Amino acid sequence: MKKAEITVFLSLVFVLVVSFVLGILQITVIHISKNLSRLATDRAVFSVFGEYQIQLFEDYHVFAIDGSYGSGGFSQEKIIGRMHYYGGDGTDHEVTGIQFLTDNDGQAFREQVLTYMEETYGIGLIRDFTGLTGEWKEQEIQAEQIEKKEETMLEELEDLKESTGTLEGSPFTCVEQIENAGILSVVMPKDMELSGKSISPDRQSSRRGLHKGNGNFPARQAMDGISEKLLFNEYVLDSFTNAAGGEEKNRSLSYEVEYILTGKESDKENLESVLLKLFFIRMALNYVYLQGDSEKQAEAEALALTISIILLIPEGMEVLKQLILLAWVTGESVADIRTLLSGGKAPLVKTKENWSLSLSELLTLRGGAEQLQGTDEQEGISYKDYLRIFLFLGDSDEVTMRSLDRIEENLASEHGLDNFRADQCVTKIEMKNVAMLFEELKYTYPVCFGYE
Repeated sequence: MKKAEITVFLSLVFVLVVSFVLGILQITVIHISKNLSRLATDRAVFSVFGEYQIQLFEDYHVFAIDGSYGSGGFSQEKIIGRMHYYGGDGTDHEVTGIQFLTDNDGQAFREQVLTYMEETYGIGLIRDFTGLTGEWKEQEIQAEQIEKKEETMLEELEDLKESTGTLEGSPFTCVEQIENAGILSVVMPKDMELSGKSISPDRQSSRRGLHKGNGNFPARQAMDGISEKLLFNEYVLDSFTNAAGGEEKNRSLSYEVEYILTGKESDKENLESVLLKLFFIRMALNYVYLQGDSEKQAEAEALALTISIILLIPEGMEVLKQLILLAWVTGESVADIRTLLSGGKAPLVKTKENWSLSLSELLTLRGGAEQLQGTDEQEGISYKDYLRIFLFLGDSDEVTMRSLDRIEENLASEHGLDNFRADQCVTKIEMKNVAMLFEELKYTYPVCFGYE
């Protein structure tokens, strides 16, 4: 009887030990299965994000998956299909969050550009510009003031013409040509051919309806600080063409930076809009100098006196003087812009030595301003510098989205990627994953991946 009791006890102990060992083994198998499932999912998501759009990266240094895989039709199932391809069919994937390049006015695109610019060039690239931003804003204010002054001048000039007839051989020829035919009619250099390219506005990502992402992803802070704006703008100036920038490329627009600034459908309209802003800035700078030059003031006053005597309106001499000064400033500004479009630099501060247009030359203008040419000063400011100013003063969201417009168009024209769409490009993703470990045992876990 004693031996039998010991046998039963040992048997119970043995059963418990075996049960414990089997339990440990089962728990181990479950944990290993969980880890293998996670590893398979991690491998799959890494592989999926490794299929980034290569031309987008090589040309514009931006990582993103083309969620349509070249078809032009985005679907989350296509991404999930790639997950299954790389990770096997043992796990079900459900997208719970996704971010596109165009979400939040191009936030992901702007973040990647800033990271690229900081790592490639560093903050030293824009160090010389950070102290000038206050001056840029002041120039914008002065340009608005001179624009209003010019409007008043045109009204006064019209009143003068109505009372005296057409002023043949007057100093107002250049002003009248700008008023009648637009700024492009007087500022284009002889050897510069105006581009006739245009795009379809409704096809652009900045205007059409877009795919919208969802989910909460961490975002970079302070993306619109002075340094960040300047860095992004340098990327724009480096990546896209402009009216005074060298090599012609096979792109749907030739004046891309001008498009990014104004968003119009044709090169002509974009260039005209930018040059008009530039024209008023140059007018403001030139007008400040002319007001302080007593010699030129005397010349303008003498001419005003002569015209007032000829027209029998001595009381209008002061008005004529101011009109002549503004007409003179207009001619000088046209000459400056011609220099800029030719690839030269215009003086930032005018002096007697670098003022290019004499009053007698202004009087001899007839059919236009073809003979006007400003001073090219090595220490001056270039057309690209003015584009940099306008980009800084512009709206960051508009600049970002219009940059994506150009990327879409350029990938189509240069690489034949007609189905590429920025709002189908995935930069971050969150997924809920459900793995079947045993017949009734499911393991649910999240995964999150994205380009930084």
